[in-house]
Amino acid sequence: MPQRAGLGYDIHRLAAGRRLVLGGVAIEHPKGLAGYSDGDVLLHAVMDAVLGAANLGDLGSHFPSDDPRFAGADSQELLRQVGSKVREAGYAVVSIDATVIAEAPRIGAHVAAMRQAIARGLGVTPESVSVKAKTNDGVGEIGAGEAIAALAVALASN
Repeated sequence: MPQRAGLGYDIHRLAAGRRLVLGGVAIEHPKGLAGYSDGDVLLHAVMDAVLGAANLGDLGSHFPSDDPRFAGADSQELLRQVGSKVREAGYAVVSIDATVIAEAPRIGAHVAAMRQAIARGLGVTPESVSVKAKTNDGVGEIGAGEAIAALAVALASN
């Protein structure tokens, strides 16, 4: 079976008055991620990676930020839709490797739940999903605790 790889990236600023959701998991934190949807940078990066692996464009082409239907959207629901689109295109997600880049919060206690949520949304096993965390060592907006970013790589086969 031919295999294809896709790369995803997302970054959002932290904002007061928002709930922090990463990888489909609500995390206690004084600020949440600003964004048109729920701002879940991890799921956004995963979706871009999966769409790229299936050669289906990017997240914004499927869920444009100027479309009122997606204002405040739950990224878990968008992930399920992406999983369906990828399967309809004849691809199966083989694996996901993702990294959250943040000074805070620490996500170690939430990684298992994130892996479960991502796997459930894509219709794969949690063993097919890796989630890791890094800090930015005080460098830039991420290092100053003003933003969180995520990177993801997806492998898909058809």
